[in-house]
Amino acid sequence: MTAKALPAAADPAYLTAALRRSGALARGSVREVAVVNARDTVLSHIIRLRPVYDGEHDDAPATVILKTGRADRADLWGEMNQEITFYSQIAPSMPAGYVPGCFDADWRAETKAWHLLLEDLTDTHSTATAWPVPPTLAQCERIVVALARIHAFWWDDSRLGISAGTWVDAAAMDRRLKKLDERFALFVEEFGDRLPQERRDLYRRLFDAAPRLLQRYHSHRNMTIMHGDAHFWNCLCAKDGGADARFFDWDCWRVDAGTDDLAYMIAMHWYPDRRRRFEPRLLDCYHAALMANGVRGYERRDLDGDYRLSALWQIMTPVNQFAIKIPPVIWWNNLERIFLAVDDLGCRDLLGD
Repeated sequence: MTAKALPAAADPAYLTAALRRSGALARGSVREVAVVNARDTVLSHIIRLRPVYDGEHDDAPATVILKTGRADRADLWGEMNQEITFYSQIAPSMPAGYVPGCFDADWRAETKAWHLLLEDLTDTHSTATAWPVPPTLAQCERIVVALARIHAFWWDDSRLGISAGTWVDAAAMDRRLKKLDERFALFVEEFGDRLPQERRDLYRRLFDAAPRLLQRYHSHRNMTIMHGDAHFWNCLCAKDGGADARFFDWDCWRVDAGTDDLAYMIAMHWYPDRRRRFEPRLLDCYHAALMANGVRGYERRDLDGDYRLSALWQIMTPVNQFAIKIPPVIWWNNLERIFLAVDDLGCRDLLGD
C-alpha cells in the first residue's frame, strides 16, 4: 500500500492531532508515515504504521495500528459502529492493560466510514496459535482469566444499560426474534436436506421456548459487558508467557451473560474430544477468576446453568454468520461443532417437553 492510497487518518497532520488529543504526543509532530505491513480481515483493513517524528516526542508510540472498515462491507454497519462505541465509551472506564489502548476512534454516519488508531502490541504480544489450531491448555487458561477479569470489572455494574450499553426490552427482543426467524427460514431454504429435520425441529423448539428462556436475560442479574466474538484468536497473549492477555475486535460487544462468550469460545469452536477433556477445567478457571476479581453471589452451579443456556442459544450464531456473508469455512464448522456440544451438555432438556 502506497502512502497515496492510505486513509485520511494516516495523514501526518491528522496523526499528530490524534496523538496529542490522546496524550501520547506532548511535543513534536509527525512528519511522515511509513507502512510496515497491511492485511485484510473479513470486515476490515488493518495497517501497521510507523510515524516519523520531528522534534521531541518522548514516549510517543513507535508504531500504531490503523483499523478501517472495508467499503464492500459497509452494509453491516447500522447507525453506529459498535467497536467505535466500545473504544469511545467503554474502554476509557476500564483499567489500563485490559484491552489495547486507543488513540483515536471516529465514525461518520453519513458515509459509514470509520477508523481506529490503536496501540500496536506486535512486538510484545501475538495470538496464541494460528487459526484454527487450538492453544495449549495453559494458554487457554490465561485467555479465560483475561476474559473473566473484563467480565468481573463490569459485573452488575450500575452503568450497565445506562451509560454502558443498553438493555433490550421485551418488544425489541420480539423484533430481534422475528428477524432471527426470517434468517432461519432463508437458511433452511438455501441448504435443504443439509440441515436435517431433527435440527430444524430443535430451532423451532428454541423459538417457541424463547420467551421463557429470555427471562434469564430480562432479570438483569449477573450480567456484564461481553465481547460477542471471543474466540481464542481474538486475544493477544504476551510473548514472554506472562499473564498479560488482551482481547481485540470489539465490534460485537453487548450487555449480556458472560457465559455467552465462554460458550462461543469453547462449545462453538472445539471438537468433542478436546472440549470434554478441558471444558470443566476452563469453567473452573473462569469462575475462580471471577471470584478473585470481586464477583460475589454467583455460584459454580449458576455458571453451569448459564453456560448450558448460552450453548443452546449459540445454534443461532451460524445462521447469523451465514446471513451477513461470513465465509462458509467458518460458519459451517461452527454449526457442526455447536450441535455436538448441545447434545453433550444436555441443552435440549432446557426446552422442556
